[in-house]
Amino acid sequence: MLKAIARYPLIQAFIGGLLAAYLKFVRATTRFDYEPSDIVDQLMADTPFICTMWHGQNFMLPLAMWKGAPVSVMITRHGDGGVIASACEKMGISAIRASGGDQRKLERKGGAAGLRAMLKALEGGQIVVMTPDVPKVARVAGAGIIALARLSGRPIYPLVVASSRRIDLKNWDRTSICLPFARGVIMRGEPIYVARDADEATQEAARQRLENSLDDIHDRAYAKLGTVDPGAVLKAIHR
Repeated sequence: MLKAIARYPLIQAFIGGLLAAYLKFVRATTRFDYEPSDIVDQLMADTPFICTMWHGQNFMLPLAMWKGAPVSVMITRHGDGGVIASACEKMGISAIRASGGDQRKLERKGGAAGLRAMLKALEGGQIVVMTPDVPKVARVAGAGIIALARLSGRPIYPLVVASSRRIDLKNWDRTSICLPFARGVIMRGEPIYVARDADEATQEAARQRLENSLDDIHDRAYAKLGTVDPGAVLKAIHR
């Protein structure tokens, strides 16, 4: 079905429009708590930066950005990516169509071109959003995002959007889809910088720090809502 959708841009645009309208409704009806409380002011002051969240949270991204935020998001070239790209564009978020996560695969699936596009977006003052997961291996950060931080000099901000009312899919990344009329938590981790001359050991340490930070803020955000991160089980499977 996804291949069929990929062949029809008008269908992608229609479904993307419905998704955008739904996300706007969810954002309008959800009462969000922010941690830290001045998270928006801090992120605005540090723009441009690299924003990242685990792959199962990718539907939550538009809920986390403030109105007018200059955002470009990396989205897969696959058929479902076209729908997400269309929805993002209708919400004022630019789409960079590529695949990433594992630096070894940057030359495939448009990854190298995607990296160049993200660097250009950061240079132009855009917030760049990408999920760090190794493709089809959820909750394991790849080297691609570390390469982006090293080459751009911009910080990585781990982010989570947790909701008390949501649908948790039983797919490879445990995708969460927020439902309206909920309580929510938007939480960020400490910024992660990677020096341009960082050696392999330093880059690996940054990658591990990113994984740990994302895990930590997911655990704390869902705990504030009295629930459990639906993707927590994936850590035990893949690590």
